[in-house]
Amino acid sequence: MSKDIRIKKGLDIRLVGEADKVTAKLPSTSVYALKPADFHKIKPKLLVKEGAEVKAGEALFHSKQFESIMFPSPVSGEVIEIVRGAKRKILEVKILADKQQQYQDFGKKNANSLTADEVKTHLLASGCWPFIKRRPYDVIANPEETPKAIFISAYASAPLAADYDYTLKGKEAELQAAVTALTKLTEGKVHVSIGKNSNSPLANVSGVEIHKVSGPHPSGNVGTQIAKIDPINKGEVVWVVTPQDLVVIGELLLTGNFNIKRTVALTGSQFIKNQYVEVIAGAIISDIVSENLDSHTRIISGNVLSGKQVSQEEYLGYYDNQVTAIKEGDDYELFGWTVPVFNKISNTRALTFSWLSPKKKYDLDTNTNGEHRAFVLTGNYEEVFPLDIYPMQILKACLYKDLDEMEALGMYEVAPEDFALTEFVCVSKQPHQQIIRAGLDLMIEEIG
Repeated sequence: MSKDIRIKKGLDIRLVGEADKVTAKLPSTSVYALKPADFHKIKPKLLVKEGAEVKAGEALFHSKQFESIMFPSPVSGEVIEIVRGAKRKILEVKILADKQQQYQDFGKKNANSLTADEVKTHLLASGCWPFIKRRPYDVIANPEETPKAIFISAYASAPLAADYDYTLKGKEAELQAAVTALTKLTEGKVHVSIGKNSNSPLANVSGVEIHKVSGPHPSGNVGTQIAKIDPINKGEVVWVVTPQDLVVIGELLLTGNFNIKRTVALTGSQFIKNQYVEVIAGAIISDIVSENLDSHTRIISGNVLSGKQVSQEEYLGYYDNQVTAIKEGDDYELFGWTVPVFNKISNTRALTFSWLSPKKKYDLDTNTNGEHRAFVLTGNYEEVFPLDIYPMQILKACLYKDLDEMEALGMYEVAPEDFALTEFVCVSKQPHQQIIRAGLDLMIEEIG
């Protein structure tokens, strides 16, 4: 029996460029990259050198803090370059892929017969552990901890987000195997959230508690769901896994292979064809968007609210299942905010009229329509922020680094993506997600 979650506060940003439910197969990318920057707060220690031959699933580096956490190659091939930055910081490990992929064999496993320690050991050895994130702090989980619960959000409410009902279709066996394994890692429940009217393959998995979610964005954010189902208190830990990563874990258990193939949505008004493509994580962006882009475009690995701007020479983010392309907004508008606005989204009614057409889709660009300034008290944040937290106050506490106040205001419950909407509606153009990330990092260093 499912439990319904209805979110009232929030804002749906409806954009043109939703991906059609058609999956195209792209030519194999020649070069892939694994980027330590995709794994926040991880300091890598290299296990390979340039020129080494690796198989898909073979570890390229591990965490210095937790040496058992491995980060595997997404493909088989030759390590052609280790890119370093200032102070010899490792930025990328590039692999020239083989035409015929070879996988390191980790052995088939029956999730039902494994113990918790065996599941943990297998996920660590195979490189699947980085798929498990920890709350609080939104970092890779500590394998020495035991969470009070595990959360999986199969309902994506972000702008133009990939449709999980479509991308997970036919993956029922992998999902069930992965979920069965995860149930061994907690004494609590595994919570799975799906759309209220969805046809999700996760709706029929056993061993979990199903929640049906409805309401505007950020109802699909796992942080919103945790707050409604089982809030995090000081000293408590929950783990989070995304559905596309469940498929990788499930395939590992069923076949013994680490296969990090993604079904990625190409979204946004600047794509000629909005569709899904099958690619391996770490693929170069130019091959993903090849001959499918209009000019004067900003490419984002992820969604428009919390994704990362990338060039065509960069690589798909390790956790991303969406690439967005929208107009580059580097022009200026005559008279700006002094004239009525009909072609933009706003949660206010001051010379804006998007509230008259709540179902209308917009072709927005990257203009911020304002400049950075001190916080202005408008009450806009609270209208789109569904957590039982004061967003303005917690942002300010992060800025002046008051750890006691951050704790009291609920910092353990939040992640940067929870503040993407408040950043969008902010008239002061403050970088909310960056502020929250810096606050969480400070808490990791000072409190642990």
